[in-house]
Amino acid sequence: MPFFKDLRRKKTSNKSDKSSSDSKSSKNSNGTVPTAQSSSTLDSLYGTSTPSSSIQPQSSTPNLLHRKSTNGLNSLQPRAIALSPSSKRNSVLGLSAPSINGSSTAKTPASPFAPRILSVSDNSWVHQKILLIYGQIGDPAQQALDGTVTINHHQDSFPPTTWPVNDSHFKALVHLTPGPNRLRFDCTSPKLQANNSSIPAHSSWMSINFLPLINSPPLQLVILLGKDSPGTFDAVPERVHREGNGLETAIRKYRMAAYLWQAFTGEQMYRSGFGRRCFRFEEEWQSGSLTFRDSATGQMRNEAKIHIVRSEKTVAELRDLNRAQQYDKATNNGDLFTIAKDAVQDYFKPKQGQKQYVSVLLLDAHWDARVKTITGHAALGGDAGEIQLAIFGSQALQSYPTSIEEVVPALSDCTRTNTDYVANDSNESGSNWEAANIGIGAHLHEVGHLFGCPHQESGIMFRDYVRLNRTFLCREPYSTRTRSQGLRLCLPKDECAWHPLDTLRFRHHPCFRLPADLPLNIDDGVQVWAVDNGKVLVTAPTGIAFVEIFAEGDDICHAWIECSNNEGGTSAGFSRQVMLAESDLKARLPEEKRNKRIKLVIHSAGQGYHTVDDFGQLKSKNSIVKLPNGQPGFRGSKLGASKQEGSHPELVILESAFLQTKLLVSIKVFHGFAIDGMEFFYEDSTSQLFGKRGGKPGGSEFMFDTRRGEILLGFYLRAGLWIDGLEILTSLGRRSGIYGNPKGGSG
Repeated sequence: MPFFKDLRRKKTSNKSDKSSSDSKSSKNSNGTVPTAQSSSTLDSLYGTSTPSSSIQPQSSTPNLLHRKSTNGLNSLQPRAIALSPSSKRNSVLGLSAPSINGSSTAKTPASPFAPRILSVSDNSWVHQKILLIYGQIGDPAQQALDGTVTINHHQDSFPPTTWPVNDSHFKALVHLTPGPNRLRFDCTSPKLQANNSSIPAHSSWMSINFLPLINSPPLQLVILLGKDSPGTFDAVPERVHREGNGLETAIRKYRMAAYLWQAFTGEQMYRSGFGRRCFRFEEEWQSGSLTFRDSATGQMRNEAKIHIVRSEKTVAELRDLNRAQQYDKATNNGDLFTIAKDAVQDYFKPKQGQKQYVSVLLLDAHWDARVKTITGHAALGGDAGEIQLAIFGSQALQSYPTSIEEVVPALSDCTRTNTDYVANDSNESGSNWEAANIGIGAHLHEVGHLFGCPHQESGIMFRDYVRLNRTFLCREPYSTRTRSQGLRLCLPKDECAWHPLDTLRFRHHPCFRLPADLPLNIDDGVQVWAVDNGKVLVTAPTGIAFVEIFAEGDDICHAWIECSNNEGGTSAGFSRQVMLAESDLKARLPEEKRNKRIKLVIHSAGQGYHTVDDFGQLKSKNSIVKLPNGQPGFRGSKLGASKQEGSHPELVILESAFLQTKLLVSIKVFHGFAIDGMEFFYEDSTSQLFGKRGGKPGGSEFMFDTRRGEILLGFYLRAGLWIDGLEILTSLGRRSGIYGNPKGGSG
């Protein structure tokens, strides 16, 4: 019997030991995913484990810990991790393998010269395939080093890429695959001691989660050709011999340029406080081109689709001097935009309301050395009905990078432009890297117009794209444009940027929406009217995004009011009602302009806008109307420009507004493709006419459900030079539908 008691005690003791061991192991894990006991080495290059479904999108940039940096930017404070002493999962390089789900964060670098990423935090969520990053090695204030940083991608999904380190600063482009990406950054420098083992001496790790977005309209990429085009572009003989100048090369270069646009814009939106939002591309499964190795290996990847569209025009017709935008004697220098629009419209065949955003590369653009003009080229962008279009020529295409590995060489290439074969566009493309700047940057400028951006006082929508190279490099080469050596160190403050008003437009654009953004009201309109105390009330069902302020004589906006309420870059609701006072508006203008007339352009979060041509007139006593019962009424902001023949001012005060015995039962709208007038009918068989009875015979009548107490709430109007369309809104939420032209003017 004592023997069995001792045996039972031993079993209990073993169970307790096992429980204690499990508890200790649990404390060393992330607490959400149990550690697998498998000895598989399938992913052992980076020592990763299977991604967990418990990854939370909230574990992103707002949780970033910061410390002061020598260049004024906030940098990431490395966080230590607890590694399980019993873990046997090590990479082939001998480095411990933190969990990929981010709960066990990046290991504190053993070396002070291990790369530190400053532009993005560990375990962030992004929505673009190519991510632009910026970082440092060591302490630049103590010791400025040159060298290289090599990026090893997740599970060897992309070949390692090497990026220069200049004065201890580096910038790089990181290729991401959907889901978690565990990245390793290795630094080497002639001034740093290297070890003889397989373990990198100066390395750091980072996890980035890539979530592709498919619920927003894409930016379509199109190469437009003449119907008889051979599909070649201008290039010097050495380039033609080395890489070719055919259609396949053009596709690879255009695709790489588009991903540079996306990387640049995504980083700019993040710096502006709007989160990791950017436009997306339509992608397809195809032979990869973002790394030159894919061409050799035949690797297939999901990359941006380039649509090849042929115009009905011949190459000779496209290159007609009268259509050349830069030819001062051209008689039809806007024709190429119309030709491109017609070709794209016929190719995509968008349905009504199905807006397409299309960037077009005119491959048949050609430098005519005889007349010193680029033919077949135009730099234009804007609204073309259901097509939002940007077009640009291929005159600088030879200088574009073809893959990620070529970005730094292309933007550092000081080879002089040979104008026997290619153009020196705007006399600002005297070398290959400057030609790439102008071509990629000026085309992005037109894409800005496509997204609704006007010209600005600075940034891409000015001409700051001549500095676009600084976004991707830390050291600038010699510039033929300035005839001086470039910047020795290009920090973020020296880079080109989108203007704040551009990022505000993008923040509310449908192409830039994030999954966390709240759905918007279908009414994108803005209402403005004067109220007491000389103030003006602005309302918008989707919320008011921002207000542009123009002093008399200003063509470009220099002052604005941001009305968005952002929390972490997501939609946390917008101010649907804003009160504007003249004193506040004038305080935002330069002192010499404060006595001038003020014009406002008010933008809603739904992409609608309303222009107030004279704020002073709107809030003046002329906007106050005395009602028959003695109460004051306030005029709203004028809509339309009174350009229709026979227009004259008219005032009607609805009797139901001040007489309790009057019951409005219906409204008859007289219209054709514009609004001619309205007639208001009352229960006592009387009526009031506003405007005239014209257009459709008998008009269109809308009846109120008076038994349920339904009354007139207001109107939705579309107006331009005149009132194009009108919709009746009721207190029960009913809408009549738009009478007149539902697509005319703006809402």
